[in-house]
Amino acid sequence: MIFQRLLMQQYFLCFLVLLLFTACRQNDKQPVEWSVYRGDNASTGYSSLNQINKDNVSQLKVAWIYHTGDAREGNRSAIQCNPIIVNGMMYVTSPKLKLFALDPATGKELWKFNPFANEEAVGVNRGVTYWSDGKDKRIFFSANYYLYAVNADNGKLIESFGNHGKVDLREGLGRDTSKLAVAAATPGIIYKDILIQGTSLGEGYDAAPGFVRGYDTRSGKIVWTFHTIPQPGEFGYDTWDKEAYKEVGGTNAWAGMSLDEEKGIVFIPLGSPAFDFYGGNRKGENLFGNCLLALDAATGTRKWHYQLVHHDLWDYDLPAPPTLVTVNTNGKKTEAVVQVTKMGMLFLFDRVTGEPVFPIEEKPVGKSALIGEAAWPTQPFPQKPKPFVRQFFSEDEITNISDSAHAFVKEKIGKAKMGSIFTAPDTGGVVQFPGTRGGAEWGGASVDPLTGIMYVNANEIPLLVKMKAVPYSGNDAMVSTGEKIYTMNNCTMCHGANRAGTTVFPSLQNLAKKLSAEQVSSILKNGKGQMPPFPGISGDDKKALLDFLFDKEKKEPGLKNDTAKEKKYRYVHNGWITLTDKEGFPGVKPPWGTLNAIDLNKGEILWQVPLGEYPELVKRGIRNTGTQNLGGAVVTAGGLVIIGATYDEKLRIFDKENGKMLWEYKLPAGGYATPSTYSVDGQQYIVIAAGGGGKVGSPSGDAYITFRLKQ
Repeated sequence: MIFQRLLMQQYFLCFLVLLLFTACRQNDKQPVEWSVYRGDNASTGYSSLNQINKDNVSQLKVAWIYHTGDAREGNRSAIQCNPIIVNGMMYVTSPKLKLFALDPATGKELWKFNPFANEEAVGVNRGVTYWSDGKDKRIFFSANYYLYAVNADNGKLIESFGNHGKVDLREGLGRDTSKLAVAAATPGIIYKDILIQGTSLGEGYDAAPGFVRGYDTRSGKIVWTFHTIPQPGEFGYDTWDKEAYKEVGGTNAWAGMSLDEEKGIVFIPLGSPAFDFYGGNRKGENLFGNCLLALDAATGTRKWHYQLVHHDLWDYDLPAPPTLVTVNTNGKKTEAVVQVTKMGMLFLFDRVTGEPVFPIEEKPVGKSALIGEAAWPTQPFPQKPKPFVRQFFSEDEITNISDSAHAFVKEKIGKAKMGSIFTAPDTGGVVQFPGTRGGAEWGGASVDPLTGIMYVNANEIPLLVKMKAVPYSGNDAMVSTGEKIYTMNNCTMCHGANRAGTTVFPSLQNLAKKLSAEQVSSILKNGKGQMPPFPGISGDDKKALLDFLFDKEKKEPGLKNDTAKEKKYRYVHNGWITLTDKEGFPGVKPPWGTLNAIDLNKGEILWQVPLGEYPELVKRGIRNTGTQNLGGAVVTAGGLVIIGATYDEKLRIFDKENGKMLWEYKLPAGGYATPSTYSVDGQQYIVIAAGGGGKVGSPSGDAYITFRLKQ
């Protein structure tokens, strides 16, 4: 009897074990989604998946490749999209801003939405937003001026949203919509039934204001608006010239956001006021420019802010969504928000109060010599962690990859100023370092929430910035009307002051041999590729600009009574001129691109490794230089940091504990995007866009490529 009872107990235990094992196997086959841009509302870029890990990563193979079929010509394509996997589908966008739904296990196209039957797609898209109330399922997708609501199941426009399925992002900004260029490269974020959306704008003197809007996810109506350039009577209005709010633009949330859904707080990184390199028409600190902003997600009411650059003169936008994490500093746990910057600084704040986790010191910086400019006398420097890029340029930092490269760069610098990170722009030239594409970029940082360790890729690529004065009242014998329009609308930033172009942007010299005046007029109105439209240029101004571009305009002599005192000046710069050697390699000592691990609990950099290589230099025995990198990383519970981003077009996987590279794969084109990872039927996948081209200028591509373990 006792024996039978024991036997029954053993059978029962075995049955329980079998049930548990079966349940676990069934649970293993439950899909694990990547349902939000950068993985989750906290923007951690983290996945709990560990099927792919340090022990088996060498067994990765291509699972499937999907081609969108619409790469642009001339290495001008870019796919910066971070795919989301939700609702049993993968949602991605293409170089020409079409929206696709794919089967995440096979890559089979399920449906396609093309908003451009009669228009030219302009700019890039970094991802989409998913919302559902259980029955109604929507993808919010931005292209050109519009925010679209698309049925997530079949790709059809939802006619009840906005104006027959779309909202015009130019509306609600308080200015003439016909003269505004507004888009949304980065997806918004959902709080309950509100889509909180930022925008991408021009960076010239005619830029639109970057107000943040909350839209009703069902109707498309604006629920709330936060004025990032304060209006009269609002907090922060006194940090600007009194009339600045009428004409100054920028201060926009172009980089994305993060959300503490439980507390109902949305965290928004804001860009620079425009124009980015001269602020004579916007004296003051310029709130909320370059601020990390915490708003009540339901109402858009300000909870707190912290300005990370005062009166920005360097285009040091906050470049990426902040990351939410719990840190343990000196035995005290803090629910924190962490912001990475182009300056290579990392700022940590208490999520609720906005108090810094580590001390921040205001330090004196230099003055500006430009007419009418009043640079802010101090800038904030966090005491921990140390910057993850160099912040000072001197002759000792000039490239050392060869004697000839060093001599070429030294001569190129000439009498331009070298010095600290906040050296004010000048007409004699300034070496800006780490530069506008330095430090962290829009790919942002990823955090392992279990350890509090952050992983961020960075650039250390100097610019050679030279300012030019342009009178905008009074006459000037040296500047024609068309040239004024060319410079004041910051065409110089891409095409150069002499219209010679740059490494990435085309020359406009001898334009008549390439395009007609009618074609250029259409591009100015509608944009093309990555060139935004300039709707504010019309009538006589457009005619004068076209005459200048086609070398038909004559300079008129200035008036006899035109004196310096009667003129007012604004400044433009000579373009995005990267300081390079004769072969085009960065003019500073390597590394030029790095991957960094930072302990947020202690405020310490744990390791730093070069990210990327130039094959031409490797052949000469020059290795571990790093390259310019665009796109972020994913960190996983399998001990991995997964990142593309590099000019050598490789996807790499690193050991998150020590930075050792474990695996690499040559993509069909540059992977200038953030990967995603997910599981279907118990199989973990990694996917990345391989679009190449864009601002990096490498060959164009149109692919999404997915990996899994060999079966």
